[in-house]
Amino acid sequence: MFLKSPADVNSDIAKRMRERRKEEKLSQVQLSERSNVSLGSLKRFEQTGEISLASLVKIAFALGCADDFEALFAKKGYSSIQHSGDMSRTF
Repeated sequence: MFLKSPADVNSDIAKRMRERRKEEKLSQVQLSERSNVSLGSLKRFEQTGEISLASLVKIAFALGCADDFEALFAKKGYSSIQHSGDMSRTF
């Protein structure tokens, strides 16, 4: 079972992005211009966590966080249940 829903993950990512934007002392307008993501999309992301993957990647590049995507899906899956060590996992 997952402890977080997809909406929770989206919200957490948006929160961390907003914190990073503020650490960089960028306004929403400035980040929008730097990332080439519309201001409306950026505002919606900060408020709801909803954004296209392409826009999220552009924002990550603009904030110097592009390397954060390297770990996404990098963890190898298991070829069988014996390798997982977790008998509750199904494939």
